[in-house]
Amino acid sequence: MAIVYLSLGSNLGDRHSLLSAALEMLQTRVGRLLTLSRFYETEPWGFESPHPFLNAVVALRSELKPQDILHITQAIERELGRTQKSNGGVYHDRPIDIDILLHSVYPKVQSPELELPHPQMWQRDFVRMPLSDVAPWLHPEAPTPNL
Repeated sequence: MAIVYLSLGSNLGDRHSLLSAALEMLQTRVGRLLTLSRFYETEPWGFESPHPFLNAVVALRSELKPQDILHITQAIERELGRTQKSNGGVYHDRPIDIDILLHSVYPKVQSPELELPHPQMWQRDFVRMPLSDVAPWLHPEAPTPNL
């Protein structure tokens, strides 16, 4: 069994309801909820928008491999109304965004569609703050996070 850390964000629609729906779907499809950060309201990162984000980080216990989790999270995003993925560093408003941050069984993954640990998680306050709620022992200077 692995511990998987996921970042969730929403800046369109009923943000609370969308994050809650995503959390329910993740628990059904990915694994058992271990802990959830509080929700943080943050400004958009990497693009300008009048719509602030609501962000959280969740830790789940899962038997799934990172690639399987990625496909599930992408399906959840589509089901909750996301029609456009970020491409080439160009970001947009979105009803839901789910990123895999860390996976305890597969701490290092490098593929065209997924990199673990998430390469930008320490540069983004909207990830760092909620991640510190659920895993305060993690530190950006650690070469491989101790999960």
